[in-house]
Amino acid sequence: MPVAPRTAPPPRSAVDKALDLVEAVSRAPHPVRLTDLAAEVDLHRATAYRILLDLVRRGWVLRAGDRYLPGAAVLRMSASAAGGSLTALARPVLVRLSAATSMMVNLQVLEEGGARVIDVVRPERLAMISHLRGELLPVGRFAGPLALVAALEPGARTRWLDGLGEEADGLEREVAEVERTGVAVEHGRNDKLVASVSRAVVPDPGAPVCAVTVVGPDAEFDGPGLARVERELRTATEELVTALTAGATEAGR
Repeated sequence: MPVAPRTAPPPRSAVDKALDLVEAVSRAPHPVRLTDLAAEVDLHRATAYRILLDLVRRGWVLRAGDRYLPGAAVLRMSASAAGGSLTALARPVLVRLSAATSMMVNLQVLEEGGARVIDVVRPERLAMISHLRGELLPVGRFAGPLALVAALEPGARTRWLDGLGEEADGLEREVAEVERTGVAVEHGRNDKLVASVSRAVVPDPGAPVCAVTVVGPDAEFDGPGLARVERELRTATEELVTALTAGATEAGR
């Protein structure tokens, strides 16, 4: 019998290409480079890059320097992505930072409208402080989103500062101060008894991946206490930058 000619598969749509990239990032055992992603899903490097820009903007993928890992949108939909996720990479760093400071520590990523808390380590002594896991925190009231916005290129900050009315001028001054010092400090703006200190994790200038925030009783964030927390926080965020850019599957290895 004559063999029927094979039918060529239909061309991939833009949706197919985007989903191919999301799936490739999600199943990778560690943050993966653009070149490797493009090769795995059989896309030209420039095409893959353009699609990844949109995926990063929508929260499906996170960019860490020249590597990519699952974004918050993926984590909310699929627990299977957690093994190679930002939370898995950061968890050991958060645990160590919480132990070193005796404070609650959380991990936040920037989204439209603020920063979302995606992981928390809270010591028993601070059980009375809300962990805010899963909450979207506005820029004007919390240190985490302020640290993330300050780490953006100036032209990219308007998305989070526009529409705030009279509050915008004060926030722009705060953003400039955070840009200068590298840390955002908040005393009692959301809760009068609670203070927080946050620093963005920035593998590439102008492109923060996340923020690590230390939270605790305001009374314990005095001069020496605040200085100690800031030192530990800087060490932790640099450790996380190293883990992200090295592609390690365990922070600090």
